[in-house]
Amino acid sequence: MAQKELVFLPLGGSGEIGMNMNLYGFGGPANRQWIMIDCGVMFANQSSPGIDLICPDPSFIMEEREALHGLLLTHGHEDHIGAVAILAPQLRCPVYATPFTAALVNRKAAEARVNIDLRVIDMNSRFDLGPFDVEYVTLTHSIPEPSGVIIRTELGTVLHTGDWKLDKNPTLGPRADKKSIEKLGDDGLLAIVCDSTNVLSAGESGSESDVRTSLTKLIMEQPGRVAVTTFASNLSRVVSICEAALAADRSVCLLGRSMLRIVEAARETGLLPEGLTFVEPRDAGHLPRRNTLYLCTGSQGEPRAALARIARGDHRDLLLGDGDTVIFSSKIIPGNEREIYDLQNRLVDLGIKIITEKDEFIHVSGHPCRDELKEMYTWARPHISIPVHGEARHLEEHAELAYELGCAEAFAPRNGDLIRVAPGGPELIDEVPAGRLFLDGDILVADGAAPIRERRKLAEAGFMAISLVLNNKNELVDDVLIDFMGVVVDEDAEGVADAIEDAFDELPTKKRNDDEAVELCVKRAVRVFFDREWGKRPLIHTLIHRIRK
Repeated sequence: MAQKELVFLPLGGSGEIGMNMNLYGFGGPANRQWIMIDCGVMFANQSSPGIDLICPDPSFIMEEREALHGLLLTHGHEDHIGAVAILAPQLRCPVYATPFTAALVNRKAAEARVNIDLRVIDMNSRFDLGPFDVEYVTLTHSIPEPSGVIIRTELGTVLHTGDWKLDKNPTLGPRADKKSIEKLGDDGLLAIVCDSTNVLSAGESGSESDVRTSLTKLIMEQPGRVAVTTFASNLSRVVSICEAALAADRSVCLLGRSMLRIVEAARETGLLPEGLTFVEPRDAGHLPRRNTLYLCTGSQGEPRAALARIARGDHRDLLLGDGDTVIFSSKIIPGNEREIYDLQNRLVDLGIKIITEKDEFIHVSGHPCRDELKEMYTWARPHISIPVHGEARHLEEHAELAYELGCAEAFAPRNGDLIRVAPGGPELIDEVPAGRLFLDGDILVADGAAPIRERRKLAEAGFMAISLVLNNKNELVDDVLIDFMGVVVDEDAEGVADAIEDAFDELPTKKRNDDEAVELCVKRAVRVFFDREWGKRPLIHTLIHRIRK
């Protein structure tokens, strides 16, 4: 009988920040039982035209889904739950979430019109899933109900932290459950699988309570209308902004679908403090400028978000201008710099004052800096450290820090690494496919799929359609017709047509009867022409019409 093993397999989130998906397996290689932790997305950038969301490719576990006992969600951020409505119907396993996270998932499932076996659990719940004894442990983060997952097996215990920080004075929810984590250390913790996002940052991430104090003072100082943009999922920040507005005698107007969705979920689950009220956008414009605060989506420059619409002047209910202020209570996510700076420049052109985290203390991270990591390792005292949730540089630095903090072993994985944690781990024992899927409209397509490649090519160098008409002697009977989009070329395109006709004339008569040979001849001629004249090659589509009379 094969030896039982405890294995860990990241399919997303190890090697990038985003689209987290992690698997734990127990048993022999031929009969492993599995659980999944988190099922997230990342947002596409300009390198993937027409794509909004990217999620991990779950092909490996799809083949093992009869042995998948459940999907456990650690919290409600998009990079941890954004793919649930997309993939859970195919996974066909129960999905476990605490009330606030479940409320967000329910809304996603309703929008996608899919059914999910969603099971709402209490904070600190403990239950069995196959060979796994799992327990939720309370942590702090920038969204309500963040939880680590304790995974107990015959071969040892693992703490999967999810996203966390150590906020000693959180504005919503309890502090991190230090006592439970210390008990894991006392009992002997085999491994910690831990957030690496801020491992390169010294000190601590800071407390949300201090941000609230700073925001209150700042908002009170502004003379005109104030708009504050932040991550909608950061409910603690949303509440802090609302309380700061109340102290400044300003009525709050919520702008943006995701902002409304988060507030509705918070109210539904009893997390929204009593007394918070909001005015409708159509009414807010009639209030005195000094008594209005708009709480907006769009902190990352998203073109369809509320703040971008305000900057373009096409928001139905709101105009901002001279004497008004926009506060960016957020950080710049790497990759979003250009969109954010363009948005801020448009606002400045309208005479609006811009305040960012570089100017005032108005944002703290939701992830642990080095001093918080040191404190967590002091509590948990794991034998093995497995860093996740980070780019390669974060994971490797975290592994080095873990050794400094007393871990006997550390392993910095990449997506697709099948790691034996016990017995005798950590050891890389296999590599499995771990690609990306792109949500193109309502259809999932693989990263290397032809439509994605073609769309990137279109964005880079445009498109050219070429039409040739041949008679039954395989001779051109009319001029070559050309149409193009996004291609830098003289309007009459005579040079291209001449190059095609010259190449066709040189093609042997026997090959002219072969459409593939004719198409290849045309493409070669066009590529040579554009290499010489432009230095780029457009996407080429050749149409061959044959007259058989």
